[in-house]
Amino acid sequence: MTRPAQCLLVLYTGGTIGMQLGDQGLTPATGFEARMRDRQARDGQRLPSWYFRELLPPIDSASMNQRNWLEMAASIREEVDAGRCDGVLLLHGTDTLAYSAAALSFLLLGLPVPVLLTGSMRPAGTPDSDAWANLFGAMQALHRLEPGVQVYFHGKLMHGARLTKLGAAELDAFAVLPRPRTGPRAPAIAPALDYHQPRRPVSLAVLPLYPGIQAAQVQALLDSGVRGLVLECYGSGTGPADDTALLATLTAARQRGVVLVAISQCPQGHVEFGIYAAGSQLAATGLVSAGGMTREAALGKLFALLGAGLDQAQVEHWFALDLCGERAD
Repeated sequence: MTRPAQCLLVLYTGGTIGMQLGDQGLTPATGFEARMRDRQARDGQRLPSWYFRELLPPIDSASMNQRNWLEMAASIREEVDAGRCDGVLLLHGTDTLAYSAAALSFLLLGLPVPVLLTGSMRPAGTPDSDAWANLFGAMQALHRLEPGVQVYFHGKLMHGARLTKLGAAELDAFAVLPRPRTGPRAPAIAPALDYHQPRRPVSLAVLPLYPGIQAAQVQALLDSGVRGLVLECYGSGTGPADDTALLATLTAARQRGVVLVAISQCPQGHVEFGIYAAGSQLAATGLVSAGGMTREAALGKLFALLGAGLDQAQVEHWFALDLCGERAD
């Protein structure tokens, strides 16, 4: 089948944009394609040719998990490899949109077409909804994008592995905060990281450091079977370095194969272990610096690397390199 010069896949996962009011509040709903086409016709929107695919059941993005990420990536790969589309618009709920955008940035390395995510803070059809502006704006933006994963929201294009949700009510809910991003770049994407590489779910955890954290609490988390841990450190990568039990717990975890990575808790921070002795002592446990990566990017990247079946040394090697702009400008 010969397709038009430009044809977009609209992949619908649910989220606020298509929700309808039920007995217990807003609920994910099917039937969004008909609503899209009706609104396009009523507004006289001139858009690229597009077709619709729905992942069932549609979900509230608060329920998003790794299997959903894999299903989204598989659906996109199937449509692109079949030659049916030149770009992908993924409709997604806002609560975990930044996490999914980051995960897909690493799951779809090497994909030859652009992927753009959007959603809305208010459902389509409600007063003052941002749904149609975000959706149609994203469809019009796709034609000028290079391959890679980005997010379009409230008139802004944002890097998929850099953004964070900042607000729960404002229409302008997402931003890419300024973080030092000066990490070394990977010279090329290894075949093991290509978007064709199969992935599987993997047990991961995120843990913020806080005053009074105990080694036994960290040990309990590590004993749950996690294969990777994103540790949210203070400032530039510091923590309670005088707690020998905590340091020993982290060291032992790494020695038995757990991948440990460190991000900064600061919204505009980055990890640079050598500035403070406390950071250097944490680094000695085997923590890999995430540089200026966000929590969303660190978690998504760790998932993509471990989920590809790479061993600990390989994961630590690739995590320390910039793969798609997540840690280097």
